[in-house]
Amino acid sequence: MTSAQTASPWPKQSERQKQREMKREAVLRTAAQLFNEKGFHAASLDEVAERLHVTKPTLYYYAKNKDEILFECVRTGLDMMQNAIRAVSESGGTAVEKLQAAMFEYAMIVTMDFGMCVVRVGEDSLTPDNRKALRHLKAGIDREFRTLIEQAIDEGTFAPCNPKIAAFAVAGGLSWIARWYRPDGPLSPEEVAQQTVATLLAGLYARPEQSDGGQRDGATATRAHQKNRSRRGG
Repeated sequence: MTSAQTASPWPKQSERQKQREMKREAVLRTAAQLFNEKGFHAASLDEVAERLHVTKPTLYYYAKNKDEILFECVRTGLDMMQNAIRAVSESGGTAVEKLQAAMFEYAMIVTMDFGMCVVRVGEDSLTPDNRKALRHLKAGIDREFRTLIEQAIDEGTFAPCNPKIAAFAVAGGLSWIARWYRPDGPLSPEEVAQQTVATLLAGLYARPEQSDGGQRDGATATRAHQKNRSRRGG
């Protein structure tokens, strides 16, 4: 009779890969938290290792250096934003319903570690190639917003406006949440997202008295305001 097969003390390759991914995410998330708290240059990998109860050399098993960690943190946040917005854009509903849902998802993400890192830290400290890659992802998010705004204007729900400027205003207003939001504040992430989205959308909706010339009328008013300022010497 043969003896029972000895159980291996080592996990299967698939399990090892899963564990590695979990540990890598823990490294990135902890680094993102420190970058958000202290800034990229002030935060150190020694602090990341200390929070994770590992040695600093252990971190290099998951990333080559601090710059790569920042790149992956920001890329992860941008991927979360783009994937959420794209999923909403491909769902049913009107352009405004999709935009509202996309804005809500974006607002929620910037209250999270990786999304907050996109805004608070950004890519300025990285190499030109890495900055280019991340800005390409940002441009994709802008296109998604701009397309939905254009569609909402075509549907007549939004007042005529410059979709590019409107998209910048929407993304800028939502991104600013990451600057002031605090988890221990009086509002939950959902409440912050809902109220911010409602405020930003209120400025885009068409009003009954507005005609297709609304954008022209706005430009005329702006020119008149600038003319009055020049007369006052301001």
